[in-house]
Amino acid sequence: MANQEVKLLGVWESPFSKRVEIALKMKGVEYENVEEDLSTKSPQLLKYNPIHKKVPVFLHNGKPIVESLVILEYIDETWKSGTPLLPQDPLERATSRFWAKFIDDKLLPAAIKFVGSKGGEQDVEEIVELLSTLENELKDKKFFGGESIGLVDIVGSIIALWLDVIQEAVGVEIFTKEKHPKLFKWSEEFMDCSIIKETLPPRADLLAFWQSRLQPSATSG
Repeated sequence: MANQEVKLLGVWESPFSKRVEIALKMKGVEYENVEEDLSTKSPQLLKYNPIHKKVPVFLHNGKPIVESLVILEYIDETWKSGTPLLPQDPLERATSRFWAKFIDDKLLPAAIKFVGSKGGEQDVEEIVELLSTLENELKDKKFFGGESIGLVDIVGSIIALWLDVIQEAVGVEIFTKEKHPKLFKWSEEFMDCSIIKETLPPRADLLAFWQSRLQPSATSG
């Protein structure tokens, strides 16, 4: 596609921003990455996402698209080059959408509760059970998408990096090779891909970010 203006408003520590970047790189799409500061939301962010006022915001020729799962499907439908994010078969496409939403609608809220409780027993049990459900879906495949990374794998980056970092920051293990061997192997394969390595934030930087967020406030009683 000629004369395409592609811009992404995001933040470096956001798994939602990074999943859009992964998709763009898998498709070979050139884009401008605009790093936002969510503590002082820019006029551009408020203009293009006035309802949620959140990242990511994807701009294609000046037209905004929001919500990362919606953006990923738009990218897949607009750019046919590179690796498909969704399979061609309608049933397989529907299944991929289901598991992507499972991660966002089930696992993500559980992870937020886990952080809030600093690893409360009930929250740990919930996440471990959800991870086991994903492991059963993965079966013996290399990726959720088969032999290549697809939609569910991209959305699952929150497990491969963010969940791994959060469990260290909290100090309570929830995702290990012993508990979920197939899913753990998947995460290693996923993180070893060149596009993933160059797109996701350095683990040490993300860990420092989460450790600083979890430190008690100096002004708290």
